[in-house]
Amino acid sequence: MPAYHGLVDRDIQPRDRLCENVDRMVDLSIGGPNDEDALIDALNEVDVVFTTSRLPLSAHVLESTNLDLIAKIGTGIDNIDLDTARNCNVTVTHTPGMNALSVAEHTVGLALAVTHRISETQDMLRAGKWRDEAPLGTQVWEKTVGLIGYGNVGRRVAKLLAGFEPRLLAFDPYVREIDGEVTGTELTSLERVLRESDVVCVTAELTPETRGLFGSEEFAMMKDSSVLVNTARGPIVQTDALVDALTAGDLMGAGLDVHETEPLPSDSLLHELSNVVTTPHTAAMTQEYRETAIDTLTNNALALLRGEAVSDEYLGVATDN
Repeated sequence: MPAYHGLVDRDIQPRDRLCENVDRMVDLSIGGPNDEDALIDALNEVDVVFTTSRLPLSAHVLESTNLDLIAKIGTGIDNIDLDTARNCNVTVTHTPGMNALSVAEHTVGLALAVTHRISETQDMLRAGKWRDEAPLGTQVWEKTVGLIGYGNVGRRVAKLLAGFEPRLLAFDPYVREIDGEVTGTELTSLERVLRESDVVCVTAELTPETRGLFGSEEFAMMKDSSVLVNTARGPIVQTDALVDALTAGDLMGAGLDVHETEPLPSDSLLHELSNVVTTPHTAAMTQEYRETAIDTLTNNALALLRGEAVSDEYLGVATDN
């Protein structure tokens, strides 16, 4: 009989693989409402939760439940109140950096989709129109690409763009200038990245410093021919300010995988803008990454439940559990 009760977020795929990996030790249920009070009810008598960034594991939720372990797939753990987890003796494990290549590929894909107006022209084709009515796209070749955040994802975006022979700028106050030399990326100020870039890719972590980083002042600095791509976290970009900039023609377009409110509401003004390409926080959802990450996550979770040590790189909060 399994020794623990667990809940697996319905967003985790391939879910069967996770369930099979922990079957002998954890009796799993599937679900996970994103309303805090409903989540508390769902976590009643649950020892371990396997989650994406969707579930709000806030102080209120953690203080109202008796979790031993949170196993979060992916890098960011901003949906978990780590201080409260530590105070409540809840161990947190995650899979940092493993999704970087998948997210980087998606970032480049969104940049190309917006600059080449793929969504707009697809809509035209579906409406029975042809290329004589299509707006002109623009090349990424030899353009200036700015990276906001030069960590695991940002560096891979720079490498993937090498074939386009771009001029690469990056803003990351926690990275040394010399670290950009491998990819030919110049570390510089935020203002310079915004003013000079044709494509700005947001690949930074969500922190108190980056929350709301992109507002009306930042969009005013950008070229009206430039494109914003965000595959990091939605709250880094102020949605209202972005909509205003796009509507006013202050930006050419935007590619967004993450959103200030998730799920993105069906009545969001972003849906009405033809120069915006949106995806539902799926940048990391590739078969290769998810299978590897699920195996790593479940191996570490089972080890922690057995009282065994795992590498510090996989721990967001270490406890005596």
